[in-house]
Amino acid sequence: MSSPVKKRCWDQREALPDEPRCVICDRYGEYVCDETDDDICSLECKATLLHNLSKTPRLPTTLPKPPPKFKFITTDDDCFYVRATDDAVSANQSSNTSSYQTDDIRKSIQVQVQGNAVPPPILSFSSCGNLPERLQENLEIAGYELPTPVQMQAIPAAFTGKDLLVSADTGSGKTASFLVPLVSNCVKYRLGNSSDQKKPLAIVLEPTRELCVQVEEQAKLLGKGMPFKTALVVGGDAMAGQSYRLQKGVELIIGTPGRLIDLLAKHDDIIELDEVFILVLDEVDCMLQRGFRDQVMQIFKSLFQPQMLMYSATITPEVEKMAISMSSRDLICVSSGKPNTPNEAVKQIAIWVESKLKKKKLFEIIASKQHFKPPVVVFVGSRIGADLLSEAITVTTGIKALSIHGEKPMKERREILRLFLTGEVSVVVATGVLGRGVDLLRVRQVIIFDMPNSIKEYIHQIGRASRLGENGTAILFVNEENKNLFRELIEVLKSSGAAVPRSLLIHNIQLLLTHLESRRRGSMDSEESC
Repeated sequence: MSSPVKKRCWDQREALPDEPRCVICDRYGEYVCDETDDDICSLECKATLLHNLSKTPRLPTTLPKPPPKFKFITTDDDCFYVRATDDAVSANQSSNTSSYQTDDIRKSIQVQVQGNAVPPPILSFSSCGNLPERLQENLEIAGYELPTPVQMQAIPAAFTGKDLLVSADTGSGKTASFLVPLVSNCVKYRLGNSSDQKKPLAIVLEPTRELCVQVEEQAKLLGKGMPFKTALVVGGDAMAGQSYRLQKGVELIIGTPGRLIDLLAKHDDIIELDEVFILVLDEVDCMLQRGFRDQVMQIFKSLFQPQMLMYSATITPEVEKMAISMSSRDLICVSSGKPNTPNEAVKQIAIWVESKLKKKKLFEIIASKQHFKPPVVVFVGSRIGADLLSEAITVTTGIKALSIHGEKPMKERREILRLFLTGEVSVVVATGVLGRGVDLLRVRQVIIFDMPNSIKEYIHQIGRASRLGENGTAILFVNEENKNLFRELIEVLKSSGAAVPRSLLIHNIQLLLTHLESRRRGSMDSEESC
């Protein structure tokens, strides 16, 4: 009995090396279009293919002309629309005539801004007024129907040329919010400059290899059919191949700071960054921490006043101060949703479990049809713990589980992610390498087996259970080993409407009483010494 035809491209798995690829999304081309004989992966991509053929898309040979201008319609409720008219003013000018509408829109989409002359939000990608025609088509093909709230404000803000600091919920669409203006500006620069020497124009720095791979895939999808090439610069892949790619000419470098510095140190005679005019620091709070800060600053100082685009779901006051110090021009701050707080679409379930009983509780959850919602990511605190726990899950429950962490080769990590995202593996046990930004679209359940070292990392990890606002569940194991986080954790759980385990409240009160008693004794000792 044959399986039903895939409806959506995301239901289809990635293509293996010798398999046909979909002409639209590059996934496994399982079917042949009955009208064109092209390889396609799903009904969705067939519809896109036929739609594109009817439009006969073309590659622009000159600088793209802006689409028809737009204006905002009166906003009497929470729905906003954009309509083209013959005598309309542009979206950029609308702020001069209807600033109250701009404020209403920002309030409706939960966006706050700081800075001078911040442009109004866009309500559709075409209302940017300056995107190449092919980029708009690529956005449509990739499934970007309407911009998310953070994209509505961050994209036009980035087009001002000012530096940008963006904080937004996990899964809110931050990657596209910097890739859209980046691809657009790089393409227009190349079309306007006919030099044969293709030096890099932009750099995106990420804290993990997985994030780099993911961002490059999105960048190639948006830049398809235009003068826009990328280079992936990460550890685990041969440096010779990466340097060769850069020598051939690229517009965008996507990499981890350490590997990029190593590459530049060994090939500084052939890799020049003097034309880079955009630097993106994704997960900026992580990138400016002690482990990455020196490397990031070394790269930053090698560039000539690039436009800084900085993004994260958790931005502390210290990171904000550093961002301001790195800014060489006006800085626009954009806050979307409720940054530094858990995604509201994630239901948090905290369970008090003593350390020696955590495995038993985990196996009970996985064996339960009611509570186990695969595919599932289980977060642990160590690489050895990830390997041992994944083996234990497979042996004890019979459900296939694999581990992923920084010590595994890049090729193996990619294959594990592929198996996980295509549904061939139900459980992945991971260290914090999957805790930030990685787009696990099908994941709806996260289990925090080992509480991370900070509430900030906890927020990132449970955010994997909800992408673009879809509901998910995060189950947290907590015990006395996490006492340094009790107070913050209780605040996070209460603010999200989640139940706080009675044992957690009791232990927190005991810690507070112990602290107060310690302070009292210290005060008495001080008085006696006087």
